[in-house]
Amino acid sequence: MVKASRGLRRKTRNILSKTPRTRGMTPITHEFREFAVGEKVSVVIDPGVHHGMPHQRFQGKTGVVTGKQGRAFVVDLYDGDKLKTVVSRAEHLKKSF
Repeated sequence: MVKASRGLRRKTRNILSKTPRTRGMTPITHEFREFAVGEKVSVVIDPGVHHGMPHQRFQGKTGVVTGKQGRAFVVDLYDGDKLKTVVSRAEHLKKSF
């Protein structure tokens, strides 16, 4: 018998797949997005960019930017009833209203 993979991207066939209209490279301007401290953002993972990708369990969650760490942003969000800190680059974040 073979052993199943235990990698970080396991069970993400649908979560980390793009729609046919958005396939291919993402615009380079997504890398230059800026978020102010205290701004609400949603985690929307871009599977085409592997750098600074948060864990798949945070896909679709909304949190607050609390700081910057190099090129990445520090986001505090709730995972269930616990407050978690996620470090993610701008390509995987989207402004939330």
